[in-house]
Amino acid sequence: MLTNSSILVTGGTGSFGQKFVRMTLDKYNPKRLIIFSRDEMKQWDMAAKFKQDPRLRYFIGDIRDRDRLYRALDGVDYVVHAAAMKIVPVAEYNPFECIKTVVNGAMNVVDACIDVGVKRCVALSTDKACSPINLYGASKLCSDKIFVAGNSYAGSRATRFSVVRYGNVMGSRGSIIPYFRSLAHTGRLPITDKRMTRFMISLDQGVELVWKAFDDMVGGEIYVKKIPSMKVVDIARTIAPEGDFDEIGIRPGEKLHEMMISSEDARTTYEYEGYYIILPQIHDWSDDVIRIKDGKHCPEGFAYASDTNAEWMTPGELRDWMKEEYRNSASK
Repeated sequence: MLTNSSILVTGGTGSFGQKFVRMTLDKYNPKRLIIFSRDEMKQWDMAAKFKQDPRLRYFIGDIRDRDRLYRALDGVDYVVHAAAMKIVPVAEYNPFECIKTVVNGAMNVVDACIDVGVKRCVALSTDKACSPINLYGASKLCSDKIFVAGNSYAGSRATRFSVVRYGNVMGSRGSIIPYFRSLAHTGRLPITDKRMTRFMISLDQGVELVWKAFDDMVGGEIYVKKIPSMKVVDIARTIAPEGDFDEIGIRPGEKLHEMMISSEDARTTYEYEGYYIILPQIHDWSDDVIRIKDGKHCPEGFAYASDTNAEWMTPGELRDWMKEEYRNSASK
């Protein structure tokens, strides 16, 4: 459905946005792909990286600015909402700014998509939105609820909204792998807690999950991909095999283990090959059969967390991924 269509990506200059743009241009050849973000230098650098591809448009704007969103979304078929304020300590110290971007921005995106007639919108979520303990997670939970409720809010209009939820995205800006790699030469890496575990998903897999949501969604679903876990200490040992570790303690707002589906979510969660779908507990729809399809209802008490995950990434698999990622980066 994305072929020869007009697509807009909020926060399009970020790690996910750039990967989505590259993969979507290659696979679907959209008529127009709009990068909507507020940093002109990042857009300038991205335009140079993509060699001024004529299918790309660059639109300076902020999701806090409703009028600017309306202008940018004119004639757009599909939206990927990737803009966020995602650094946990920054959100804690600047709560008003976090709410303006994550919550108010979500409201603006929903309103604008409905009013201009966007067909489908997929919003990116985070494991931190599941049983949140920090402001960023709580704001993303609000955002998820806003996008899910947007399907009812749309009324008789055809716009539909869905959400995809990720754990730790390997190699993304500010994530643990590039951070550890930047310190590997020192011979010492900081470990918050040796028991800590994280989900491991690549940017490619993240993009593919968004594609899946666009293709599969009826509206109101939260998609969660089945992905492996890894102990943070094993990530550190893979990156710096001869290094020493300093255990510095869990930071404020940080979880020991990631969770993407809670036991409370399990009541409306269905399992499929390769992913789960969380349906909202409060709704007035009569088409649950269409949404559920061949899904298997998860048992009572089920939770999808990084420490109890059935699938684990080995150090060898992580090394292979890093080598491949380095080759791909070097060839661009």
